[in-house]
Amino acid sequence: MKISYNWLQQFLQLDWAPEKTGELLTDLGLEVEGIETKESIKGSLEGVVIGEVVTCEKHPNADKLKITTVYLGEGEPVQIVCGAPNVAAGQKVPVATVGTTLYDEKGEGFKIKKGKIRGEVSFGMICAEDELGLGKGHDGIMVLDTPFEPGTPASKVFKIEKDFVFEIGLTPNRADAMSHYGVARDLRAGLIQQGVNLELISPSVSDFHVDERRLKIDVEVENKELTPRYSGITITDVEVKDSPEWIQNKLKAIGLTPKNNIVDITNYVLHELGQPLHAFDASKIRGNKVIVKTLDEGTKFTTLDEVERELSAEDIMICDGENNPLCIAGVFGGLKSGVTEGTHTIFLESAYFNPVAVRKTAKRHALNTDASFRFERGIDINQTKYALKRAALLIQEHAGGKLSSDIMDFYPEKVEDFQVFLSFESVYRLIGQEIPRETIKNILASLEIKINSVTEGGLGLVIPSYRVDVQREADIIEEILRVYGYNNIEFSHKLNTSISFDNDAHVKIENTIANQLVALGFNETMANSLTKAEYVNLSENLKEDNNVEMLNPLSNDLRVMRQSLLFSGLESIAYNINRRNSSLKFYEFGKTYHKYDKGYQEDRHLSLFVTGNRSKESWKIASQYSDFFYAKGVITSLLARLGFNKIKTSPVKSDVFSEGITLGLGKTKLVDFGVVKRSVLKEFGIKQEVIFADFNWDNILKLKGNKKIKVTDLPKFPEVKRDLALLLDTKVEFKELYNTAFQSEKNLLKQVDLFDVYEGDKLPEGKKSYALSFVLQDENKTLNDKQIDKIMQKLQQTFEKNFDAVLR
Repeated sequence: MKISYNWLQQFLQLDWAPEKTGELLTDLGLEVEGIETKESIKGSLEGVVIGEVVTCEKHPNADKLKITTVYLGEGEPVQIVCGAPNVAAGQKVPVATVGTTLYDEKGEGFKIKKGKIRGEVSFGMICAEDELGLGKGHDGIMVLDTPFEPGTPASKVFKIEKDFVFEIGLTPNRADAMSHYGVARDLRAGLIQQGVNLELISPSVSDFHVDERRLKIDVEVENKELTPRYSGITITDVEVKDSPEWIQNKLKAIGLTPKNNIVDITNYVLHELGQPLHAFDASKIRGNKVIVKTLDEGTKFTTLDEVERELSAEDIMICDGENNPLCIAGVFGGLKSGVTEGTHTIFLESAYFNPVAVRKTAKRHALNTDASFRFERGIDINQTKYALKRAALLIQEHAGGKLSSDIMDFYPEKVEDFQVFLSFESVYRLIGQEIPRETIKNILASLEIKINSVTEGGLGLVIPSYRVDVQREADIIEEILRVYGYNNIEFSHKLNTSISFDNDAHVKIENTIANQLVALGFNETMANSLTKAEYVNLSENLKEDNNVEMLNPLSNDLRVMRQSLLFSGLESIAYNINRRNSSLKFYEFGKTYHKYDKGYQEDRHLSLFVTGNRSKESWKIASQYSDFFYAKGVITSLLARLGFNKIKTSPVKSDVFSEGITLGLGKTKLVDFGVVKRSVLKEFGIKQEVIFADFNWDNILKLKGNKKIKVTDLPKFPEVKRDLALLLDTKVEFKELYNTAFQSEKNLLKQVDLFDVYEGDKLPEGKKSYALSFVLQDENKTLNDKQIDKIMQKLQQTFEKNFDAVLR
């Protein structure tokens, strides 16, 4: 938030240096992040002087140019080539001398140099008003009627305002300081504590009176919860033109571009008092009535930026008597109802809209305006009428308007000041140091917190309505402390602490696995638990009804809590690939969040992501791609490190994989992993293969914690392992092969694994290659080659019959 020092001095006659004032503001909790010097004319016309045209003759080589000699106060007159039609001898003009830098409307500078124009030397430039930033005219040079002698710096002739602008990092709770008056009010409290007691000067509205009651626009509010207060007044016979220079300078200092006198005054009062205002062209309000309401979902509305938006049924809208939308309340105006050069009658609005409703609307439409910034945080509901009078008087003064109606003020339930009891004992307990009671009373008085009663134990206080953040005793103590000064609190030079020892077995297990992954070249990621609601549509295993939704989301992209670690990991992979880092190995310990009929549930997971090459390219080592088999090796090594050796393989049930398997212990699932479907990767703009593993960390911790050592005899008879490489249709899944294999051989087949998958241009279209391993064992005797070959031939024939498989 930008605060002008010159503007502050309208409320406090303070002569401190800006740097010293900035230090005090920071001590008060209004952190000054920087101080910038601002000039009403950039460069302050340095190098521009008053010159007197001595001679003016036609340029011999150009019809529209003239050669002048200009006296600049010392030495001989200099020759300047000028193209202005109105230049003549005897004039006093502003001259930018050689070496001067002038600035255009965008703030970009250009340097005046000695040069030749059509063969004639020119030492400078005679300036038009737009070239100096003094106006927009470019019909000719500025001809000055001034008593100043040639050589006088132009900065002495033209009034240039110099200002210092504080960049304040305002915390969301300090709604009371969202204006120059609010900052001045806080600054005064700090100055009193410094022994400087200044009067806080408030803008006067005592001259407010209705000129003639000739145009009344009625106000109807349909929902007082959404709009607790709404005030308005009509002003006729206004002349829309440029604002006076002093208003323009104030707005420019804080980074606003002046528009016209009406709009500028509403912006001026907003930044002066913190009350957003909006001016409507009254001729566009049909039925001479304003209705504050909500409209049907999907209603079209074009805002001032010429963007057509679809309204939500929750958006507060300002409509006319025929229910035509005019403005998104508290956020942005409409294209057709705004003030233009042809406007002569306005309806001026000053209101208090529900902060939550405004915040949701602003986020929904991706609009962040000065008005919404203030409404979202909560303005002073009791200031709306005062700010309306202030703006009306300024419009009357600078646009020639006449106040043509009484103020329409909808305020059914007056907000009273809040009462809190402050215990002296609590003050000492929370601050840790005794502050004199008179000092406490003085600080409260400087903050406009009224003392309603005084007892031996504390104070009964009345909190002003604009302090929406001060509702508890602890809030008041914080106010006392920040004004008293954190630097004035004494502290001991001795620090006592105790060392805590984390003996959590679960943390040790995580660290063990994390260390192994890091040793294998993995990097840890920590993704946001908030994500897009639309991601559940990428998997039929995830249900939209199970989303845990935020009541007040920061954005649509952070609207729900994640049901899977897959999508946030793919976001990280896409981010890296887009920055030419395509060989990646990530892991994350995180949680997923679900809403079921029985309640909410959190599940712990470990996710692995592998894509690209296994290691960095090197002349020593040939690059190897991170494939399914490599990922399986990493996963089985992790499970072995955890003590899980008798792992069973089964087909994966998750539909985010094009190929995948599930590893488990008994009936307990430990990890799903496989190749992520291309259709899922496409949503993230990823074109290369990605292997994803999802460990059910809750199951792993449970089995690890309950794991008992069981000793059994070694098998007397050996197991036999055989492999098959099959050419299959791409639509065939491992799950089908797995089930078919066990149906074909129920007695001796113990395990089926998928250890390699290949899809490429070397295979026929629509085909892929699976490498399967089969473990056979007879617990009663040693299998011979004839038995083994018979079983493998039976499996091969079954695959050929059921899946048109071809042995490679």
